[in-house]
Amino acid sequence: MKRSERRTLVLNASYEPMAVISSRRALLLVLNEKAAVLAESDRLVHSAGRVYTEPDVVLLRQFIRVPRKSVPMTRRAVLELYDYTCAYCFKHGNTIDHVIPRARGGTNTWGNVVVACTKCNCKKADRLLSELGWKLPFELREPAPSVATLISKRWKRPAWAEYTEPWAKASVLELAG
Repeated sequence: MKRSERRTLVLNASYEPMAVISSRRALLLVLNEKAAVLAESDRLVHSAGRVYTEPDVVLLRQFIRVPRKSVPMTRRAVLELYDYTCAYCFKHGNTIDHVIPRARGGTNTWGNVVVACTKCNCKKADRLLSELGWKLPFELREPAPSVATLISKRWKRPAWAEYTEPWAKASVLELAG
């Protein structure tokens, strides 16, 4: 079994997704009464005298305040934010485009980058959208940091969807709002 499959989703006391940790670490949280099991996996852990079922989702018993950090702007983060969709033609995009080209003083910030397909990126080159008669169908801004969104994108586990999707959707609505 792959290590990535032996992971447990950790929910804060507010049911907000916090992290993905090893199943053994999650089991220790449960045994030390710091967390409760919400969903079990089908895997077993054997100790010298007992057999435990690995937890798949655990809920912390106490609320942990997690400071919100800004999302670092990386190529992968931009591509995932826009679901690999070209901002200009809405086809599959695999490149990053600066709306105001860097050659014209544009910055490398969340408020100036979008995903573009190779064809649109080459067509736009170092021109402004107004020069081409193009418009963006949305407003650019930094994404709200949401662990739920990151977990739901990185870990495609159907069993976790009921715990991550409501929080991820709330984050997307906050971003659009």
